[in-house]
Amino acid sequence: MSIRFALLVILILSVVSIVPSVAADSNVDRFALVIGNAKYPFAEAPLKEPVNDARDVADELKHDGFIVDVGENLTGQAMRDAFDRLYGRIKPGSVVLVFFSGFGIQSARQSYLIPVDAQIWAEADVRRDGISLETMLDQINNRGAGVKIALIDASRRNPYERLFRQFSAGLAPVVAPRDTLVMYSAAPGSVVSDDGRDHSLFVQELLKEIRVPGLAEEALNRTRVGVTRASRNQQIPWISSSLAEDFSFIQGSGAPPQPPGPEAKNQIPQEETKNIPQEETARLPRDEAPKKQDGAPPLATDKPEKDKLAEKKDGPLEKKDESPEKKDAAPLSEDPIIKELSDRLAKNPDDENALYRRGQVYASKGAYSLAISDFSDSLRLNPRGVEAFNNRCWARAVTGDLPAALKDCNEALRLRPNFVDALDSRGLVNLKNGNAKNAIADFDAALKINPRLTSSLYGRGLAKQRNGSISEGELDLSNAKAMDPNIVKEFASYGVP
Repeated sequence: MSIRFALLVILILSVVSIVPSVAADSNVDRFALVIGNAKYPFAEAPLKEPVNDARDVADELKHDGFIVDVGENLTGQAMRDAFDRLYGRIKPGSVVLVFFSGFGIQSARQSYLIPVDAQIWAEADVRRDGISLETMLDQINNRGAGVKIALIDASRRNPYERLFRQFSAGLAPVVAPRDTLVMYSAAPGSVVSDDGRDHSLFVQELLKEIRVPGLAEEALNRTRVGVTRASRNQQIPWISSSLAEDFSFIQGSGAPPQPPGPEAKNQIPQEETKNIPQEETARLPRDEAPKKQDGAPPLATDKPEKDKLAEKKDGPLEKKDESPEKKDAAPLSEDPIIKELSDRLAKNPDDENALYRRGQVYASKGAYSLAISDFSDSLRLNPRGVEAFNNRCWARAVTGDLPAALKDCNEALRLRPNFVDALDSRGLVNLKNGNAKNAIADFDAALKINPRLTSSLYGRGLAKQRNGSISEGELDLSNAKAMDPNIVKEFASYGVP
């Protein structure tokens, strides 16, 4: 269920118009701010990685056509000045990227980038001296930027933590504007050690992948996989993306905007959110196809003949109860992202990526039947779409179609054994099915891969209690609620009290 973070991202809409194809448009301005902060007075010693990493990232971005501003060991005023310069350069539709390496701290469930001269004696000082990641993204968005990317290598142990009354390790999930991708070097709430190398593992993998032609989301997902493997699952980067446009670091190297059918690559959602969700990027589907298939039931938009004939003498037809699909679709038709994706599908009904992405957006709006249908159409084009199987499993679980959900999750795990999101989703299915033992096994397997997966921790707590292990279950539930106070409402929305 890592999708929940990505779904939150999609919900935040902006009024910025969508750039037709950022990946292929060499005329779009590209601006980047790259910061490496290493010399913090409160740390035991200067960090080795940030300055070297910032220099290498800046060089690569310049090669990729970005106008880059580089800052090293910046004070609070210097960081604010650097961001003001960045804001002043932005033009409508610009691509804007921010890279930060140094210390980051979460406070009140927001992430802050820390200048080298921050005077932090209590948690309240973080909000005074730190730079809010969410506020920074909003500022960039409000100035009309198109694609917005934030790469944050700041998941280090908080050197000020001993001064805080509450645990605040790692970064918090971020709620970002539309057309935004945020990547952390490690999962929210987790930390990695600065092991004395000259470059971080995250940046090593990042630079390797963004030099490969292709879409940015694919490159960053490969970065996540590379870091996870190289660290033997000790460091799992987190991505949250609401990008509705193709974008590539190497200009002109993106995939065609309308992939021709089954050959198109499946769009990889992020997590994790669940991750996250990652990413979540997302998970969920839709039940009626954009066009009627042979042998398929009538579309929600088809008006039954008996209704056409049931006109009253004194006025128009009295409206009968609409189908859930029609109720879902009507208020969403003018959503900017849905409208853009629907326009793409009108031109090419076999655009697998557009179907998958629209399913994600429908899911984020609670239009589960519409989301299931889009994921189903995506799977018709790509029968090995493991993310689509997982997302459809989760959506069907939420809507109560448990046998079909279980079948989808099993297929996702057959295609990708130990797929953490599918294990988490199948755990939800088994929990709702009343199969507590199988739910515990699935949640255990997911937590072995990602020990901070809150949805699995909370789900396992419920399953343990239903299986008779009351005290063990309560411990899991308490830990999950401490990590994410909204987890109770989240599970209630899934139909799991």
